[in-house]
Amino acid sequence: MAIEHLKKSKPEAERAEEDARVRATVEATLADIETRGDAAIRGLSEKFDNYSPRTFRLSASEIEAAMQEVSTRAMEDIRFAQAQIRRFAEAQRASMTDVETETLPGVILGHKNIPVQSVGCYVPGGKFPMVASAHMSVLTASVAGVPRIIASAPPVDGKPHPAIVAAMHMGGAHEIYVLGGIQAVGAMAIGTETIEPVHMLVGPGNAFVAEAKRQLFGRVGIDLFAGPTETMVIADHTVDAELCATDLLGQAEHGFNSPACLITNSRRLAEDTMAEIDRLLAILPTRETASASWRDYGDVIICESYEEMLDVANDMAYEHVQVMTDRDDWFLENMNAYGALFLGARTNVANGDKVIGTNHTLPTKKAGRYTGGLWVGKFLKTHSYQKVVTDEAAAMVGEYGSRLCMLEGFVGHAEQCNIRVRRYGGRNVPYGSAAEPLHAAE
Repeated sequence: MAIEHLKKSKPEAERAEEDARVRATVEATLADIETRGDAAIRGLSEKFDNYSPRTFRLSASEIEAAMQEVSTRAMEDIRFAQAQIRRFAEAQRASMTDVETETLPGVILGHKNIPVQSVGCYVPGGKFPMVASAHMSVLTASVAGVPRIIASAPPVDGKPHPAIVAAMHMGGAHEIYVLGGIQAVGAMAIGTETIEPVHMLVGPGNAFVAEAKRQLFGRVGIDLFAGPTETMVIADHTVDAELCATDLLGQAEHGFNSPACLITNSRRLAEDTMAEIDRLLAILPTRETASASWRDYGDVIICESYEEMLDVANDMAYEHVQVMTDRDDWFLENMNAYGALFLGARTNVANGDKVIGTNHTLPTKKAGRYTGGLWVGKFLKTHSYQKVVTDEAAAMVGEYGSRLCMLEGFVGHAEQCNIRVRRYGGRNVPYGSAAEPLHAAE
């Protein structure tokens, strides 16, 4: 049996048209921020958020006032989530060690893991103020040891969102701004009269934020290229339609263009899940967005075998992959392109997004083929260094270096090696020539 698409999302050509419109808007907006700085930022904030405070940066007293608005229970929940995220990030950081080794007598090579020196963390607001995104970016950067962490989120109902401010502050942000959209990431990366630019941008956002990060990449580092959230359910006869439908719609509610895909080897489960999705959409409070995503970006794919399911899943390389089968660990062993795996019926993407401890900023649009998600290592740069500590090593390595430079025609390069052969090896190497071998090839 060939792979069968019981339901198929809109074609790539239509998606490309939408991307082109976003790209043009972002390009013009970033150019305006570059030219007019704070004035452009204020104009954009007034236009999109109807928000124009004296300063977009929150003072210590304003941070404290916002945190006072957060309920005791919500503060406890934030602390619990941050404790889990910190614990896992610290374990990840501990796995990254500096290296130093003597590769030849007198030749010492090594690398050091150095934190990025300044990071801008964007936290989405809008329809769904994403408190958890503050944990994922700010807290993880803090564990990595980043010395300057700034965070920005749009206003909600005309003021800073109290729980987002609390999460940013508790996560370790050194500066907190109330700015959203292109103006936030543009200000953090380009800088204005009042905002010092950062070296790296991280955090999820809508299509305009994602495109702004893409256009700013190179000027600053970014965590990854991110599009709308994606969720995939890989399921067999061991689970029921209600579980599959719930997990698909749980992510489809993010926006009008959030892909959701079911891959199964059970026609009955596929058909039952589609019927269950229709039932749930009639009662889901966020059905306006979830139904649009499911209509335009939903896929149901029936495969003949588990191997076929695996091949399809690896090719699609979705952000969130929920695996509920009789061989979950087999998928863990063999999946090679995804954002994060959620294994077993007891596990779910929402826990991963909010509280369990892994990071929810993950690759989309098939980027899982070449990168993982945001983690403590993204905030660390691995820099190598070299030391030659004996005369013998300087002369011996210099011989090889000299000849290899001349092989490529780099005479000036060769002289860097030759002068060491002359000075530390006591050998007369004519200027502009290759050092003749004294040592046998290793």
